[in-house]
Amino acid sequence: MSEWIELLREIPNIGQLIATFVVIIMSWVIRRVIHKLMHTYIEDVQRYHKYKRVTTYLLFCISALLLIVVWSSHVMSLSTFLGLVSAGIAIALKDLLTSIAAWLFIMSRKPFVVGDRIQIGELKGDVIDIRIFQFSIMEIGNWVENDQSTGRIIHIPNHRIMTDAVANYSASFDHIWNEVKVVITFESDWRKAKKILNQIIRNRADHDVTVLNEKIKRASRKYMIYYKNLTPIIYMNVVDHGVCLTIRYLCKPKSRRTTVDRIWTDILEHFEVENDIELAYPTQRIVMNSGQDKK
Repeated sequence: MSEWIELLREIPNIGQLIATFVVIIMSWVIRRVIHKLMHTYIEDVQRYHKYKRVTTYLLFCISALLLIVVWSSHVMSLSTFLGLVSAGIAIALKDLLTSIAAWLFIMSRKPFVVGDRIQIGELKGDVIDIRIFQFSIMEIGNWVENDQSTGRIIHIPNHRIMTDAVANYSASFDHIWNEVKVVITFESDWRKAKKILNQIIRNRADHDVTVLNEKIKRASRKYMIYYKNLTPIIYMNVVDHGVCLTIRYLCKPKSRRTTVDRIWTDILEHFEVENDIELAYPTQRIVMNSGQDKK
């Protein structure tokens, strides 16, 4: 027994190693208990996830401070060891360290927050969680049209925001421009059709121009955002199979498909009773030569 005690005494920093192990285990246990209690007593999902992140970060900071206290008397002896392994750690944990730096950037500069609809690279979705190493989105689009949810949760490493472009649908000015293309035949009364579409979009517009102007002013304090006209507008163009009337209007990102559905419902109902307006579609004409003109 005495031989084992002497052997343990010869191992450097054995007390600090044990204390470190205890701190890590206790921090993990306390975090699990707190999160379980919060899940039991907090019914609001948003409040639960907010408090969950706060407690996780708080326990992380407390554990880090305790470890600093535990190893403070051996800082000099650890400096040589840390110097030898720092290069290896920097290479092996490059993505993790970059993710931590990206997390600090997300927390400080807030390119997006929980609840925002974003696109990073080819991935689009609503942000549902932000953690130290990764953030999670509820995917939209992909095989589903008009930015509807697919039901999949995608976990993205934080370091992706350093290399990929990040598009935020909701930051500062929480509306986006959407377009609906209506093609009518060349024989249709395009003036009447344009008048009908103008009336439809003005009735269906789900925004107040005065409120939007105020939002633009607030957003312009941070970004160079300027719109001269925020009211819906109809653009006209000629395509191969008819006259194309493009409805351009503002809507909230998450109501894009709903507004398209309502607009098309009104269009079909109005055009149905108009004898001089018909929707166009690609067609082909075949001209048969009977051969009578041949010599």
